[in-house]
Amino acid sequence: MTGPTTDEASIDAHLASSPFDVAALTAKGDWRMRNSDPRSAVAFYQAAVRASNRTDRLDPAWVGCVEHAQRSIQQVTGGFESYLDAALDARGWPIARRPERFQHSVEILTGRRHADMQLQRPGAYFYPGLPQRRYYERSEFEWASALEARVPEMRRELDAWMERGGSGFRPYMLSDAARPRHDVHGLVDNPDWSTLYLWENGAPLTEHVEHFPVTYATIMALDLPRITTRAPSVLFSRLSPGAHIPPHAGVMNARLICHLPLIVPPGCGFRVGGEWREWREGELLVFDDSVEHEAWNHSDQDRVIVIFDVWRPELSLDERAAVTAMFEAVDAYM
Repeated sequence: MTGPTTDEASIDAHLASSPFDVAALTAKGDWRMRNSDPRSAVAFYQAAVRASNRTDRLDPAWVGCVEHAQRSIQQVTGGFESYLDAALDARGWPIARRPERFQHSVEILTGRRHADMQLQRPGAYFYPGLPQRRYYERSEFEWASALEARVPEMRRELDAWMERGGSGFRPYMLSDAARPRHDVHGLVDNPDWSTLYLWENGAPLTEHVEHFPVTYATIMALDLPRITTRAPSVLFSRLSPGAHIPPHAGVMNARLICHLPLIVPPGCGFRVGGEWREWREGELLVFDDSVEHEAWNHSDQDRVIVIFDVWRPELSLDERAAVTAMFEAVDAYM
């Protein structure tokens, strides 16, 4: 069913039941290329190559698909590398001016340099030369105590929202037809891990913000990363009774994730790397989400925390500006 005349909707339907079909993944990549969506295409070509490695003996019918996927990846990424260098030059970051660690990160992103990762295993972007830490302590952030002082007001806003019905929470992970399905955790479209966003995809959600003025104003006043639609994210995260978020890692190590716990019943826990900690209501918890982490709620009540991201303190102002410019270029690509 995955020949050149097969329509994309049929391929999507097939992948829904057979997500590791190499031929179907390759065909989906071809369709995304025809629709001028190379970033999505590469994601499906890469998924096809990964799927081919899941078996000791590759189906002979898939050999040509894998070779085509690999050639297509090289073609797209080669063009992207040239584009990115030119785009950074145009944004005031020629190679001669780029901070050394930032330039290394660009070379890792484009495949010119190997990422020497240890604890940190980001899924998309690795910034080299940063400390390999699991957690950062509250005392390291001068704004932490002022933030924690507003927790009672934030909790009142949340309680008022829940009393009105608590609508607006949606699964944290949503299926996306433009990307391969990676539902290894069983959490895609699953409300057991749900969110209510105040800031998402580069803009506030005004229908939510008006109900959480203290929470929104307090967090947005911090020095948050402003990286196109990628960061910051500001949201309430709800973990249902009995739910477990299996081990996973975030997409980049250039920022840290902050948890501000508002409702934490007994029996909830959190692990980053090999270190376990408990959330405590009203106490900030900061960690590097590019390190493998997991969470659980063994209670019979919801756990609710506020989540937002901040720059890693080790990045200089120049490095932060360069990272922001790079992602502006990446997101403008095609």
